[in-house]
Amino acid sequence: MFLLLAMFGVVAIVLRPLVRVAGLSVFRIAAVVPLAAFVHAVVAGGAVLGGGTVEERMRWIPELQLALSLRLDVLSWVLALVVTGVGTLVLLYCPRYFSRDEDGLGRFAAFFLAFAGAMYGLVLADDVFLLFIFWEATTVFSYLLIGHSTGRKASRGAALQALLVTTAGGLVMLVGFVLLVVHTGTASLSEIVDAAPTGTLPTVAILLVLVGAVSKSAIAPFHFWLPAAMAAPTPVSAYLHAAAMVKAGIYLLLRLAPGFAESPGWRSVLVALGVVTMLLGAYRSLRQHDLKLLLAYGTVSQLGFLTVVAGYGTRDVGLAALALLLAHALFKAALFLVVGVVDHQTGTRDLRKLSDLGRSAPVLAAVAIVAAASMAGLPPTLGFVAKEAVFTSLLTDALAGAPLGWVALVGVAIGSALTVAYTLRFLWGAFARKPEVQRTEPAHRDPLFVVVPALLAVGGLVFGPLAFVVDGWVQGYSGALPVFSDAARHGGAPPEAYHLALWHGLEPALGISALVIAAGIGLHVSRRRVGAMQDAAPAMPRASEGYWLTLRGIDQAAVRITSVTQTGSLPRYLGVILLVLIGSVGAALALVRDWPLSIVAWDSPGQLTFALLMIIASIAATVASRRFQAALLVGVTGFGMSGVFAIHGAPDLALTQLLVEAVTLVAFVLVLRRLPARLGTKHGSTRRKVRAVLAALVGLVMMVVAALALGSRIANPISGALPRLAVEGGHGTNVVNVILVDIRGWDTMGELSVVLAAATGVASLIFLRSRVDEAERPLRSRRRIRDRLSRDRTPAPAGPAWLIAGDLVDPRERSIILEVAVRLIFHSIIVVSVYLLFAGHNAPGGGFAGGLVAGLALVARYLAGGRLELGAATPVDAGKVLGAGLLIATGTAAVPLLFGADALTSTWWEAEVWLFGHVEFVTSTIFDIGVYLVVVGLVLDVLRSLGAELDRQVERRGAPTGGVVT
Repeated sequence: MFLLLAMFGVVAIVLRPLVRVAGLSVFRIAAVVPLAAFVHAVVAGGAVLGGGTVEERMRWIPELQLALSLRLDVLSWVLALVVTGVGTLVLLYCPRYFSRDEDGLGRFAAFFLAFAGAMYGLVLADDVFLLFIFWEATTVFSYLLIGHSTGRKASRGAALQALLVTTAGGLVMLVGFVLLVVHTGTASLSEIVDAAPTGTLPTVAILLVLVGAVSKSAIAPFHFWLPAAMAAPTPVSAYLHAAAMVKAGIYLLLRLAPGFAESPGWRSVLVALGVVTMLLGAYRSLRQHDLKLLLAYGTVSQLGFLTVVAGYGTRDVGLAALALLLAHALFKAALFLVVGVVDHQTGTRDLRKLSDLGRSAPVLAAVAIVAAASMAGLPPTLGFVAKEAVFTSLLTDALAGAPLGWVALVGVAIGSALTVAYTLRFLWGAFARKPEVQRTEPAHRDPLFVVVPALLAVGGLVFGPLAFVVDGWVQGYSGALPVFSDAARHGGAPPEAYHLALWHGLEPALGISALVIAAGIGLHVSRRRVGAMQDAAPAMPRASEGYWLTLRGIDQAAVRITSVTQTGSLPRYLGVILLVLIGSVGAALALVRDWPLSIVAWDSPGQLTFALLMIIASIAATVASRRFQAALLVGVTGFGMSGVFAIHGAPDLALTQLLVEAVTLVAFVLVLRRLPARLGTKHGSTRRKVRAVLAALVGLVMMVVAALALGSRIANPISGALPRLAVEGGHGTNVVNVILVDIRGWDTMGELSVVLAAATGVASLIFLRSRVDEAERPLRSRRRIRDRLSRDRTPAPAGPAWLIAGDLVDPRERSIILEVAVRLIFHSIIVVSVYLLFAGHNAPGGGFAGGLVAGLALVARYLAGGRLELGAATPVDAGKVLGAGLLIATGTAAVPLLFGADALTSTWWEAEVWLFGHVEFVTSTIFDIGVYLVVVGLVLDVLRSLGAELDRQVERRGAPTGGVVT
């Protein structure tokens, strides 16, 4: 099953480029994957229907008892057949539906297959968090599929609406899952259902899960997104909104019902919401003129029907629910595809413009009639069998004393009558002759276009007489449910289990069906009168209006909050942040009752010396009048912290802090070149007392936090074991470096990703057109620089220069001493950086420190020779260096997986090498090389964006610029 899931993903990736070669046949290629999954489910059917399960499990996070767990039982087997079988047929329908010049054909095929894979994974997932991942994946892919026609505003709006509604419900569901996992101690869905915990917490959790289920399945009040989603292409409607996505919520109800049907609020909430949705959707469908919208509201109604029976949670109703789910997938997918054929062949879906299409396209009409008969619940279809089962099982529970059984029975009976009415409206609107409308003749005919909907419709017809076969499939699920609901008064021996069959004799359910069919026919015959009554009825509030009002309110609130808070005043922003810090942390400190009894002022005189130095520099920074002066004084605090690290025996931290502070200071200076030299007086001279009080309070709060944190330790720190772990696990004596590349390697990988994202963000704000501009391409030789300058009409000196671009710096800003010094020490600094990289596993250094040293060497080249010198020093783009570093780091993390080890597992080799003696090499050093490249790329990106690019922009405006920063 994991292999099949991987196939969905891999093939989806290659479909988009493949469309250039395969054209419309790309859909047939895509159909092979769900067909393979369908065949696998059929083959596994013997084991599943025999009472067993097919399971595959991979460890994910053993410490949290999380696993990638897939489980195929009766329920997931039925849903897997629906998802893969209908998905295969819809993909085979797509080549007839789309034209060769359709925009985004490959994108659509890829997203469709990826959605099918996500839905397949959803019904198989046995871990609640894995289920949630697939749950949200279906939401994302449905958004992309609904919005396929990107040029249409209606498609984009419908896609966003579906995304927001189902995502919000999914997040609420996730909270419920987390509460259940915390309460039960397991993330296995099957184990949670078997445990069936009771109490306040599980009840709240399960109600939160229901929010996700009903929002996904378009149950009121979340039903409005489904009709809007009909802006999607018809294959999307036939699959996502008839056989797949909307079934996710129904599937979850069926999955949880054996354990939670008796949970407080479960049955009453689902029956009430289901009945309301069924009646509301059916009522609205009788007012539609677009055939697709008519079916969409009919789908909402049928989903309400499914919610009632899936959530009722008794043995016979559960049996009926699975039968109804299968029947609905077959007839509703077929009818949507029929509408697609009508639309393609006539150019319209408006029933007011269609007339006598039944005679013009008799085969299509016959397919529609067969599928519609199943939707209306007419014999001998599977829809009739399922509806009879629903009536009988609900009536049995109601007669046993369950009031909710009567509510459900009456509600679904009325809804079924309306279903018959809108089914007849669909057939009449699409195929009947209307004297006032000219006869509709298909513009073109394609007999193969009808094959797929015909197969689905025939499936619903064949499974009616073969209901005993379906019964054998689904009995394994219903047996796990109680015979009666908890409200039913049942005494004596329980009745025999209900079995699906086309004919049960003259029974009450048959009478109810007859009344339902007669009422539906009566409503259709009186359609004009019914329509007039609907027009005269007062308008009901619409959930969609509530959705738009909510969005409008959020937008207005955001504008008002932004206008109040985003005033453009940086001091005000900082003041708000600091006030929140004081309030939140101060409130937490006020609740502390156990304060340390003694405080050590300092451990050595050196600490006091560096502390006084940082205090003096901080105070001086507040009264500095020049920006550069203030930046230097602020940097003194960082350099002072390096000294504190050094006297505490942490040279590695001291070195890193020193280098970080130096690079940060350079970045400050690069930015300050484009700002006025002196600080402004307007903001600095206002509200000084308020600022002083705020600063004092922040300092006081942080001082108390530090003292409390240092004096509140009650256990031995874990740091005591790190030296031993560094040697035994990481084979290195530099604890800091081993932590970064081995013990906490995952954290470092995440930080590297953040660094790359930050560098890209800075570059995107600075570069005007693209990150790699022609003016900034690396210059590798004096000749290329001379050629460039000759094009710019800049004189190129003939004599030698210490630096390649040194003679090109404005003489007023040129420093020969700096050029000579940089020429002499540049390569030595690079060698030192490489030494720090490889020595860092056992001595101060490492990839981070080495990368910073190399970055400072590049800083020196830029300061001495300007942007052209920087280009000559680094003939490679910063983005490529960043990407290469991240690729090396992630590759080092992933390679151990190929050998059956955990990610980031390291190993080492040691040997005696001539001339070098005893040599050791640890594979985590390769990870450190990735860190080194990322840091070098970051510094290079800062120099290129804040330095070279700003220089180039100034040059374009005609202002002189040089390489020396003063």
